[in-house]
Amino acid sequence: MSKVATRFAPSPTGPLHIGGVRTALFNWLYSKNQGGTFHLRIEDTDKERSKDQYKDQIIKSLKWIGIEYDGDEYIQSKQIDYHIKIANELLKNGHAYKCYCSNEEIEEQKKRAKQKKIPYIYNRKWRDISDTDAPKDIKPVVRFKSKIDGSSILKDLVQGDVQIDNNTIEDFIILRNDGSPTYNLSAAVDDHQMRVTHIIRGDDHKINTFKQMQIYIAMKWELPSFAHIPLIHTVDGKKLSKRDKSSTLDDYSKIGIMPEALRNYLLRLGWSFQDKEIFTLEESIKYFNLDGVGKSPSKLDISRILSMNEHYIKNMNENDLYNQLNEYCIKHKEKIDTNKIGKIKKSLQFLKNKAKTLEDIYNNSKYIISDNVQFNNEDLKLIDTEAKKIIVEFVNKFSKISDVKKETLEPIVNELIKSNNTNFKGVGQPLRIALTGSKFGPGIYDIIISLGKEEVVKRLGNKILI
Repeated sequence: MSKVATRFAPSPTGPLHIGGVRTALFNWLYSKNQGGTFHLRIEDTDKERSKDQYKDQIIKSLKWIGIEYDGDEYIQSKQIDYHIKIANELLKNGHAYKCYCSNEEIEEQKKRAKQKKIPYIYNRKWRDISDTDAPKDIKPVVRFKSKIDGSSILKDLVQGDVQIDNNTIEDFIILRNDGSPTYNLSAAVDDHQMRVTHIIRGDDHKINTFKQMQIYIAMKWELPSFAHIPLIHTVDGKKLSKRDKSSTLDDYSKIGIMPEALRNYLLRLGWSFQDKEIFTLEESIKYFNLDGVGKSPSKLDISRILSMNEHYIKNMNENDLYNQLNEYCIKHKEKIDTNKIGKIKKSLQFLKNKAKTLEDIYNNSKYIISDNVQFNNEDLKLIDTEAKKIIVEFVNKFSKISDVKKETLEPIVNELIKSNNTNFKGVGQPLRIALTGSKFGPGIYDIIISLGKEEVVKRLGNKILI
């Protein structure tokens, strides 16, 4: 048995889709579990729509989520001459033929099939006609001579045995009339060239698999193993598309979902191992197998992703969490000043409370990151005469303490509650608005301790508040 080799083969015609990321993850984990190799193949033969920006985005996305491919990426367009060579071999060996049907003829066949409400299958008109009878003014396409009789069985590692009548597979085009190869030819040739042993992809590729198997058999190549994983659906049960919100990794990165959490979520989306939910990277590789992949489509659930992310935030080492936050801020918000690093690191214990995303942590820590307090106008209206009096009294008492900690702050707050005939909110809310610009945010003691005495006095002396 050859060493296991898997591949992920996206087209750079748009940003990498979340379904594609899960396919890449399953391929990568399977190869790592089996001690094999995992390859990235960029299928860029669609010259009109393929763009370098999408290729770069695919590579960056895989790197972000922690999927590493072996060797350099394999660029399909560089292999076109070899694909054409194989098509010519198939022609020579009688497994393919030139088809001279005009576009009008094909359209007419499609129209008739639509009227009869049956799937369109090319009528094989040129299958057994000699080239000598060919019209001179039409450039032919090359079609593969598919089997007509009997049935074919795909021994699928996820779906089990899948049987299909051979007459339902049309004589598919392998070379277009401009001489360029089509997807099914290029994919089959590349998989053979790359010595791919296991092709793991979405179950919308099943019909392509039957076509590609026929190319393998005609060329007398050893067939790889196939596994078709169910697609990801939206919560409404529709097939997830690139147009859906939250369909690319950038959508998740922007709101502060961490790569480890998203990878864990995608691993569990359609795969299970006992009743385990949280997997380290090492455990993912150790336990992943195709037996655990379900046969039904999975639904993408953002609330479940947020819950997974919250788990990682709560359980992550605070140095690592700070690094993730810093990376998130550089990419999506603003760079954190080096003189604020210590304050934020010390405060992460409470800044991460109830945070489901890095964006939540960023919003909770904005009052530390920025020296200029940005007031919410509605909240500022709550700083009435009574609130201003409380702020002034707090500053007078607070200035006299030398050690800023909860034990020294509590007596001051309790005294203000009593002397102003109010409650904890009556004191805490004006102070929080004055120090952070908003009535929402961390606990007032945490805010004061994290800012330090000098900064607290400075902010509470803001002319807007007095």
